[in-house]
Amino acid sequence: MLDHEQVAIHTGRRSRLAVIVAVHSTALGPAAGGLRLWHYPDWRDGLTDALRLSAAMTSKFAVAGLPSGGGKTVVVLPEGIKLDAGRRRDVLRDVADVIDSLGGAYATGPDVGTGPDDMALIGETTPHVFCRPARLGGSGDSSPHTAQGTLAALRAVSRRLYGTASLADRSLAVVGLGRVGAHLARLLAAEGAALTVTDIDPDKRSTADELNAVWRSPDEILAANVDILVPAALGSVLTRQTVAELRCRTVVGPANNQLATPDVADLLHHRGIIWVPDYVASAGGVINAISTELHHVSADEAHARVRAIEDTVDDLLDTAQRCGQTPAQAAGELAMRRLRAASDGANSPTPPLRAAVPGDGENMALLDADR
Repeated sequence: MLDHEQVAIHTGRRSRLAVIVAVHSTALGPAAGGLRLWHYPDWRDGLTDALRLSAAMTSKFAVAGLPSGGGKTVVVLPEGIKLDAGRRRDVLRDVADVIDSLGGAYATGPDVGTGPDDMALIGETTPHVFCRPARLGGSGDSSPHTAQGTLAALRAVSRRLYGTASLADRSLAVVGLGRVGAHLARLLAAEGAALTVTDIDPDKRSTADELNAVWRSPDEILAANVDILVPAALGSVLTRQTVAELRCRTVVGPANNQLATPDVADLLHHRGIIWVPDYVASAGGVINAISTELHHVSADEAHARVRAIEDTVDDLLDTAQRCGQTPAQAAGELAMRRLRAASDGANSPTPPLRAAVPGDGENMALLDADR
């Protein structure tokens, strides 16, 4: 049973690749979420990713108190396929067509495999896009703001554990040195933190050298003896097995979908390890982008919203301690309260979800699914 308002799946007219747009909720306002270009064994794996990520976006905006709902776009790249410039343009134009067909119910921005220049191309077809380049009036690369928001969450946890928001002399292991991870690592180094880092790309070792950080292999770093583990790559890094091997006091990072399964949050809690939900810690980039481009607030107000992640984490940790909950439970309940409060007609019948699923045509057969 799907808990989504809309799921559209099309075979791109130009690219012939599966384009999936999942709109989880518009209870708080039009949905927003990133465009992920990634390799999947099967289109259904891309659909699973889109459903999970869009639901997480709803929680992200609800906990942050923003008037937006959650959505996500996934383009399923077959294993081994590399897009040349021409086919990449075709993919992005296909994505733009699907988003525009939703009539403003959803706007997209960058995610894994995409960036501001891609949003500029999509913006040639539809206005429902954010994080376009600054030269075109957009908010540009969201990575620095995502890193700043994660730093705010780290400060809240540091205050809880050590009595000070300062991260000087704290030991942190950063897993992943992509755009967000590298920017965050530089912020942490500037704070005086002692860093251990890794990435699946061995060329990123030069970043470790630049920051005077210890380099560990991806297989070793999760068990590093550090104060804070910072997942900053792809998801599902926290499993039953890896949690048993952790030697940190807390896990706070910008990677999405860090838990392999929801029950892993309980395992962390039972081990006495504080886990700040990823959709809280990673919210800075999208908060800044939609605040400036979709909500049209000033840059100062947008930055204040990003910094407020520190207060949000403080409140969640207070609630969790007071109620004997995990931070994940406290965040989930806060999100649900805000969604219920925003839902005008919550007791009225909900129309069936209409999802297009892959077949032989350009736009595939529609199925009805009960909500």
